[in-house]
Amino acid sequence: MAGRGSTAAAGGPARHIPVMLSEVLAALQPKDGEIIVDGTFGAGGYAKAILGAADCKLIAIDRDAEAFALGGALVQRYPGRVMAVLGCYSDMEAIAASEGFASVDGVTLDLGVSSMQLDRAERGFSFAKDGPLDMRMGAEGPTASDLINALAEEELAEIIFVLGEERRARAIARAIVKRRGEAPITSTGELADIVVGVIGRKRDETKHPATRTFQALRLYLNAELDELARGLSAAERLLKAGGRLVVVTFHSLEDRIAKRFFASRSEPGPKGSRHLPEAAEQTLPPSFQLLNRRPLEPSKEEIRRNPRARSARLRAGERTGAAAHPLDLGTLGVPRVAQLM
Repeated sequence: MAGRGSTAAAGGPARHIPVMLSEVLAALQPKDGEIIVDGTFGAGGYAKAILGAADCKLIAIDRDAEAFALGGALVQRYPGRVMAVLGCYSDMEAIAASEGFASVDGVTLDLGVSSMQLDRAERGFSFAKDGPLDMRMGAEGPTASDLINALAEEELAEIIFVLGEERRARAIARAIVKRRGEAPITSTGELADIVVGVIGRKRDETKHPATRTFQALRLYLNAELDELARGLSAAERLLKAGGRLVVVTFHSLEDRIAKRFFASRSEPGPKGSRHLPEAAEQTLPPSFQLLNRRPLEPSKEEIRRNPRARSARLRAGERTGAAAHPLDLGTLGVPRVAQLM
């Protein structure tokens, strides 16, 4: 969906434009009678196109309750064809089973944060619009404000450095701890000002200095990289032979996980974890055939129409009949700080 990924963190008005929609449909190839999982339903951009392309059924999953308020009209528009479920896409196996399906024909994932989340100040994702420092994709658990006011300076620095790829992470963490000693940090504007105070800002700079810090906190708070790795593994187990998995990423950390997943699954792999040496000599045949060796990127015309699409990358694979490979978060490139223990 338009705006997913860190490059959109500055916010601003945007229509909910599905990114690389034609490429997603071409890779997914929905057909009549199939069961498709849209693991990141959002406002229903991909879902609407999939349902219009074939007489298929769609399991629409999203952890954001507001997504269903905006996209729920599809359930009424396509009676009997849409099963909307509030939850995490890493749980797609259990969700599909609850709907009566042991396997599916396709899975699509459009990662990151959506325009409708960025453009609402009260959700706390954007530093362009001052609002409560929330950043939760769901309605439960601690907020970003809770985190930055409670975590130790060393933990904050590691999160910002690893998940934000921010070189000034230690200085930013030190400034956060100093400011919260005066009063709790509760707004997006306040956090953005703290980061700007550390990094500074050039007049002609297009990327806000707080972009990486906000990305890091959002990824950590919502366990997005862990969710991605577990979701890809769940899709691998759920897809039937010939089924297709299509993933659209928006920054390097997401794309690295998707790249390693498809690379490891398109070659014979070790049977069992890398932590089990006794199984190292046994191999599993490839569970996916790559549909594109290199990631697809949006066209120049799409980027012109929707600048928030510029960092999008599409990777896709077709399921073979081989058994699913074991999940190893480290091998897929999920940083330890991002792994749920």
